Amino acid sequence: MALNSTIYKVELQVSDMDRHYYATHALTLARHPSETEERLMVRLLAFALYADERLEFGKGISDEDEPALWRKAYTDEIELWIEVGQPDETRIRKACGRSRQVVVISYGGNAAEIWWNKVGAALSRNKNLTVLDVPARTVAELVALLQRGMRLQALIQDGQLQLMNEADAVAIDPLRRMAPTETVG
Repeated sequence: MALNSTIYKVELQVSDMDRHYYATHALTLARHPSETEERLMVRLLAFALYADERLEFGKGISDEDEPALWRKAYTDEIELWIEVGQPDETRIRKACGRSRQVVVISYGGNAAEIWWNKVGAALSRNKNLTVLDVPARTVAELVALLQRGMRLQALIQDGQLQLMNEADAVAIDPLRRMAPTETVG
């Protein structure tokens, strides 16, 4: 018997002072049976950090040709490609060739550190790549916010994000492992 995805409904209010972007998004997140709660919440975090009216969730785990999230231009050109976790170097290079801007948000504590030590030097050649790392403790705090129906507020200022529900707040300050020297996109 095939397992079904678990559906999460999220009302996400984004106030991004850095980009002057303010909007409320009604999101439906499907958690594939093989996806962890941690990965699901990092995908939601990625949406909050890069929120845009055209940003959408890709098929991700179930389709190797799509990222966790992406934003396409009206001409169907890929403007932003976002991966979460520790994708292999080949996948990242391919994404950098297909998109104007690529972001990898790694997580997983020691596993993320080992991954970065393995691929970091090779990835430095990609001029349109940003790599962020979310500490394991922060990911655990994000998972504590997880419910099937969520109303969250995201406040972003000076590169820091606070994700809040009616009872709790999680401060997120991702470690910037790599960033383009000039803004792409």
